[in-house]
Amino acid sequence: MKVLIIDDEKAIRRALREILEFEECNVEEAENGKEGLELIQKNEYDLIFCDIKMPVIDGLDVLSRTIKLNVETPIIMISGHGNIETAVQAIKDGAFDFIEKPLDLNRILVTLRNATDRNKLVEETKSLKTVVKKFKGSSIVGETDAILKIKEMIEKVAPSDARVLVTGGNGSGKELVARSLHDNSNRRKMPFIEVNCAAIPAELIESELFGHVKGAFTSAVKDKKGKFQLASGGTLFLDEIGDMSASAQAKVLRALQENVIQRVGSEKDIKVDCRVIAATNKDLRKEIENGKFREDLYHRLAVILIHVPSLNDRIDDVPILANHFIKLICSDQGIPTKSFDDKAIEALKKINWTGNIRELRNIIERLVILCGPVISKEDVELYSNSNK
Repeated sequence: MKVLIIDDEKAIRRALREILEFEECNVEEAENGKEGLELIQKNEYDLIFCDIKMPVIDGLDVLSRTIKLNVETPIIMISGHGNIETAVQAIKDGAFDFIEKPLDLNRILVTLRNATDRNKLVEETKSLKTVVKKFKGSSIVGETDAILKIKEMIEKVAPSDARVLVTGGNGSGKELVARSLHDNSNRRKMPFIEVNCAAIPAELIESELFGHVKGAFTSAVKDKKGKFQLASGGTLFLDEIGDMSASAQAKVLRALQENVIQRVGSEKDIKVDCRVIAATNKDLRKEIENGKFREDLYHRLAVILIHVPSLNDRIDDVPILANHFIKLICSDQGIPTKSFDDKAIEALKKINWTGNIRELRNIIERLVILCGPVISKEDVELYSNSNK
């Protein structure tokens, strides 16, 4: 945890630093409000202790300016001139808590723990907001043998912390399997953090995964936590891991072996505790043979292997999936639920689904938008491009 202390009394700063460093916090200091605000604008902190009575800029002003900067860091106000009115005003203005001088050790430790819990909740809420729309109505749908086996595997594996490698083609539902593993695990109340390794430039993947310190590279204007740290306590999903650079692979291997990471530009070890689930559309065995993927990393990731079949290999699930998506899409569009006639369903089953479930959903959405209440075989042939 990175903590900033803003106080004009050197003795108070020293006493707080000793307590916080004993609790393994990384502590920075500012001797007045102006200096404190400059640090807040440049760096990212997990907690701020701020005195109220200070020269240049007082603590309540620091509090209000920090909130206007949309900084979400909890701020603990401290004062030797404490009274009920001051405390109430500080809390009304957005302070997380108020502590009177002389500082009480137990009070500080309780506040530190509460702030830590609050930060975890904030990160979890952010994570949930990013996925709730994406995963709305996204339970694993299907009744073919292949899907039933995947559901059975998830039920067995989810409660453990075993690493899982999910394989399958683009759009087949690998991410959904990862989400289901998390949702059925003991970590389900903690964050589910996703990283698409193929979508991040090679030169930025290490910063994305491990974070960086200010000044590590040209655009690193402030400290940043990486996905490994944000996922601590929860699950980290490394999608398309076969596209990860060799350098990043080496660092991921170390993180899995030792449960520690180093931010880019720093040599300080940071402990992490996250379950790693990886996914790829590549044959990693061939990638290893071609020298593009580390064999030792593969064995670290592939404790449990789950292969998601293509839609063409589970074609009997098309009717269930089509009816699932049409209900979901009509609900999202705010229109009465449409339906397929029998010949339309048969037409859907004859399509070569090269884009898998993602392609099926896109076509269903197209049909919902462009067709009448009952979708026919002719509609499917017209709008699915299956006649090309």
